[in-house]
Amino acid sequence: MTQEIELKLNLPSSAVARLRRHPLFAEAPKAAPTRTLLNTYFDTPDLRLKAHRVALRTRKQGRDWLQTVKCGGELVGGLAQRPEWEFPYRGDFVFEPISAPAVQALLEDLRPALTPIFTTHFRRETRRYAPREGVTILMMLDLGTVEAQGRRAPLCELELELVEGPVAAVFDLALALAADLPLLPDDVSKAQRGYRLFLAQAASPVRAADPVLAPGDPPLLAFRRLALASLAHWQANIHGALLGEDPEFVHQMRVALRRLRSLLRVMAPILPPGFFATWNPRLGEATQTLGATRDLDVLVDTLLPAVPLAGGAPVASLTTLSQHAARARQMARRAHQHDVDRGLQGRCLLGFAAALHSLTDSTGAGTEALPELALRQLRRLRKQAARRLKVVMTDGSADALHALRIAVKRLRYGFEFFHPLLARPKAVSQFIAALARFQDELGYHHDVTQAALTLQTWSARHRALVQGAAFVAGWHGANAARIARRLPARLDRLLRSQAARPRTRRS
Repeated sequence: MTQEIELKLNLPSSAVARLRRHPLFAEAPKAAPTRTLLNTYFDTPDLRLKAHRVALRTRKQGRDWLQTVKCGGELVGGLAQRPEWEFPYRGDFVFEPISAPAVQALLEDLRPALTPIFTTHFRRETRRYAPREGVTILMMLDLGTVEAQGRRAPLCELELELVEGPVAAVFDLALALAADLPLLPDDVSKAQRGYRLFLAQAASPVRAADPVLAPGDPPLLAFRRLALASLAHWQANIHGALLGEDPEFVHQMRVALRRLRSLLRVMAPILPPGFFATWNPRLGEATQTLGATRDLDVLVDTLLPAVPLAGGAPVASLTTLSQHAARARQMARRAHQHDVDRGLQGRCLLGFAAALHSLTDSTGAGTEALPELALRQLRRLRKQAARRLKVVMTDGSADALHALRIAVKRLRYGFEFFHPLLARPKAVSQFIAALARFQDELGYHHDVTQAALTLQTWSARHRALVQGAAFVAGWHGANAARIARRLPARLDRLLRSQAARPRTRRS
């Protein structure tokens, strides 16, 4: 068995020529002749291997055939570390040499039902990067297709496989390439692509996963786990955002980045010196590039459809307004390349993944136990929200409400991060749900404020939009005003409740 350590990088086909000209790639000697590889992946008709995160394939490489078995492993920003077994293939599977008894038993049990599921067919160009003694990395450029059930998808990726040296060297090489190329780390393996194609599964937006923490976890380990989960959330939505069809991909990217920045704030006391100061602004920059069409998405998909076409509504003007808004959104998406700066996102993702990988218990600060840290930071976040609420009670401006929304959001994220450590889990879940409802109401107020500015600008330029814009702004403005009046007292009661004063679980 070998432990495969590789970093998979996705790149557009239009960037392949630039990669081949890049000095780090072009000046690295070829490690093998460029070869055409035909891979066939096997599973049972009900995909039992997939369910156990085991991949079985045969590979035709020239005149040679190989059999490979891989298992699911740790994924960190495209970096995969997983066990792999590879043997010559002579027409019958060989499972006896597999050193993991459970994997061997599974494959033997399923042997009679194994059948071809999908294939990958690509040309591989391999170069050997050896910048210093003790460090060797294979750069493998794969160009081809994945095929299943008569369906086909393109394949264009660069794999960096560590032969010898520290894992940090792989990230160093990736970051050096990403400085000049639009590379994105990619946790989706060729096998996963094949299964998606076999099942005809379209990519869908991914939401944040529930945290996995224990009271005895070292705080820095807890931070790393939470940060990796948010990084995976961020990364899982990038490719959908690049396609630009569903605005929820971009929204989920924004959520992931905001959760990461909130996590940095709440865990700042135990982070290494300079970590927060470095990554908070960098993640903020990555977030800002995603906001160009978000307001138009909300206007087109949420605010305009909610307006009733009755009660004296100027139907003709509203129809013209809806058509204008849809065109404006389409133009904005094209202008901003679906709101995703691929190069910036890739560099930030890779850099943050490398920084997380380098964290060890010895690089942290402070000796506070995780439950005590959680309680102290949750109390701080509750006090911040209460202060923002107090301002709103005397100054109900849009800016004050926006600041309150941010404080409520950070409080909610804090409770979500530390939920596994807290007593009364049902009450905590209800408190988080209540905070989410307040966040939505405050978000609606913010969206209405932003939409009013957009509608005002459009009305000044197009007379046909004046009546419809005024009706939409007035209808939503009245609803937003009602929220602004009733929300402070309700939120004040919630922040004073017992649910807002958490306790940690007993060991």
